[in-house]
Amino acid sequence: MDQSHDYRFTIDAYTPETIPLARLAEYMKDLAALLGERKHVHFVRLESGSTSLLQRVDPEAAPKIKKRIDALNPSNGTGPDDALRAFRALDRLLAEDNAVGRLCDYDGAVIIRFPGREKPRPLTFGAFSQPGSLDGVLIKIGGKDDTVPVHLQDGKEIHICTTTREMARRLAPHLFGATLRVQGHGRWERDAEGVWRLDRFYIDDFETLDDAPLGAVVERLRRVAGSDWAKVDDPYAELQHLRHGSGGAH
Repeated sequence: MDQSHDYRFTIDAYTPETIPLARLAEYMKDLAALLGERKHVHFVRLESGSTSLLQRVDPEAAPKIKKRIDALNPSNGTGPDDALRAFRALDRLLAEDNAVGRLCDYDGAVIIRFPGREKPRPLTFGAFSQPGSLDGVLIKIGGKDDTVPVHLQDGKEIHICTTTREMARRLAPHLFGATLRVQGHGRWERDAEGVWRLDRFYIDDFETLDDAPLGAVVERLRRVAGSDWAKVDDPYAELQHLRHGSGGAH
């Protein structure tokens, strides 16, 4: 069997006898995401000493995986987005287990190091609240308390908010309807990765956003005097860029 297609992932905090099965499954899931080509990567065995997971790659997929790994540079954030996410997930597991890890090729050369417990902790800041707004489709509302839970879906993200009973009554007719923009106050916290995340959001007011088809919206924009939208080849991509990034047509 060609060992040149083997990869070994080592965790220094456990042995095969001590690692919990559920934790092992978490590592294996994220390791599969890191390597990619899921149909062509096969778990072979756990090896003794520190916990080492041996994977074998089908020959036809080996060049793609090598190219993927070679392109990954977590220190400066370059490489395939899903591979970077998988690296961070593995490194987070290692830090939680007070471990460090490494991915090696068949001859033992370290390809990727996972700092885990040795990663410097980010500067911490206390949680803070500030006014803001969220967009989403109302998918859930209701509760027994005076403070009513409200769930808004924005793509794959679910915003869990609260509001008064009076505001909940105003929101209720829009359940599973048009996209809403809610205004209020949010509380933000920074996680271990240094990313700010919304902890909770209190809704003070809302408005219904235009749910006209994209084509109709673009046509309106193109008719605006002085607009550059007539020159935009991919209006949907441009709208997404304007929403989540900076720049764009004016």
